[in-house]
Amino acid sequence: MENHQQNQVNGGSKRIVAVAESPLPSSNNDHHEPQKHGWKNFFAYVGPGFLVSLAYLDPGNLETDLQAGANHGYELLWVILIGLIFALIIQSLAANLGVSTGKHLSELCRAEYPIFVKYCLWILAEVAVIAADIPEVIGTAFALNILFHIPVWVGVLCTGVSTLLFIGLQRYGVRKLELLIAVLVFVMAACFFGEMSYVKPPAKEVVKGMFIPKLNGNGATADAIALLGALVMPHNLFLHSALVLSRKIPHSVRGINDACKYFLIESGFALFVAFLINVAVISVSGTVCGADNLSQENKDSCSDITLNSASFLLKNVLGKSSSTVYAIALLASGQSSTITGTYAGQFIMQGFLDLKMKTWLRNLITRLIAITPSLVVSIIGGSSGAGRLIIIASMILSFELPFALIPLLKFSSSSTKLGPHKNSIYIIVISWILGLGIIGINIYYLTTAFVDWLIHNNLPKVGNVFIGIVVFPLMAIYILAVIYLMFRKDTVVTYIDPIKDNPNAQRYMEDGTNNVELVDRVPYREDLADIPLPQ
Repeated sequence: MENHQQNQVNGGSKRIVAVAESPLPSSNNDHHEPQKHGWKNFFAYVGPGFLVSLAYLDPGNLETDLQAGANHGYELLWVILIGLIFALIIQSLAANLGVSTGKHLSELCRAEYPIFVKYCLWILAEVAVIAADIPEVIGTAFALNILFHIPVWVGVLCTGVSTLLFIGLQRYGVRKLELLIAVLVFVMAACFFGEMSYVKPPAKEVVKGMFIPKLNGNGATADAIALLGALVMPHNLFLHSALVLSRKIPHSVRGINDACKYFLIESGFALFVAFLINVAVISVSGTVCGADNLSQENKDSCSDITLNSASFLLKNVLGKSSSTVYAIALLASGQSSTITGTYAGQFIMQGFLDLKMKTWLRNLITRLIAITPSLVVSIIGGSSGAGRLIIIASMILSFELPFALIPLLKFSSSSTKLGPHKNSIYIIVISWILGLGIIGINIYYLTTAFVDWLIHNNLPKVGNVFIGIVVFPLMAIYILAVIYLMFRKDTVVTYIDPIKDNPNAQRYMEDGTNNVELVDRVPYREDLADIPLPQ
């Protein structure tokens, strides 16, 4: 009865970190496991949020930022602000889900949904990983092209090999390499902040762009959707919920609550840094391309700015060495992001399919799946085709988002997954409003864009009719699938109130059954312990 009352009290929590709490150990055992508290333990949890935040600084973000600034000045900065606030909320929910249940999002999907739905969600998650990986692979290939003048398709192959090599080295504790990559990523940040101080964008216009929503001008809606697609990526939700399981959470109520608090603070700080860098990139692009005394060469570059041609933005600070430094930073950004993409892919494969295979083999399969589209397009279309593929990838990510976001919102708000410790009503309302808003915008834009293309293209009428017959049913299936995920009631109970030891608890949890003695568990996974993060 005492435990039940304690659960009811905590079930009414009004915080974003709604977790399944473990009761304090009995008085007989308190002296065996002394609880450490305070900010000195914060650094033990640092890692997952910063690794996830690399996805918000990947070449796909840089590409969409550069185009948004060149085409619309500072008017789309509000999209970055809203996108990263929403990202903080959903990334925190993903982290809390992992800490609360001891399982990551793809594993919970496997337990909850019927086999057909489960495999559909797995395929869609793999497609999301591929779409997220395309800008990272192509960005790295562009950097190698600038530095060594090798073909883009050769750079794509080098990216795949180097990513596997880096992950293999990290397994043996080579942390200096990770530090070097992080430093090089912030080289790009320093470059754009330095250029920002030189071009001096008007502070009033920058602030207005952040807080006054506008969609003026040709293509503003498309660029805003691309910005959101590059920011809020579905594979990040699977990744974050798994990364937190690499931490040993203290065996107590306060230990679990502190872990969620620390993960929230870490994610907030990491995403704030990502926000500043994205703002700097847009501001530099908008200021340089909006200047009155712009040369004809730079005007042409601004009209069709890409990752492969953006180094001219840094010439004021770096002069002739701008292209080299830009390429090195782009290389670091792309390479570090592909590492996180590879981790996300292997967690998705392990979670949905429960495959038992060696880590290196799973990494290899994930990497081969991810680089194939980039390799094919770069061989056929060269640099221009690869550049267009980045924009297409951002749109695919927008299309894919509901199939990771809706399960996360439902699970984190469900008593069958978190028991009495589900999200508070305030977080439920805010997260669903933002989530449905983004999903609705994506569906509206994809539908209207396709209809507009169908009306104005130069294909024969027979071709348009055939395309319409194929695509419109697929769009209807897509909308019905989103509605199904939203309104389907969760039936599998994975929440276990932690009271006493039971060696069969993990098996019951995976089966989703409810007839199990309640257990005292720590959300720590030995199978995720080799993730190369600070311990």
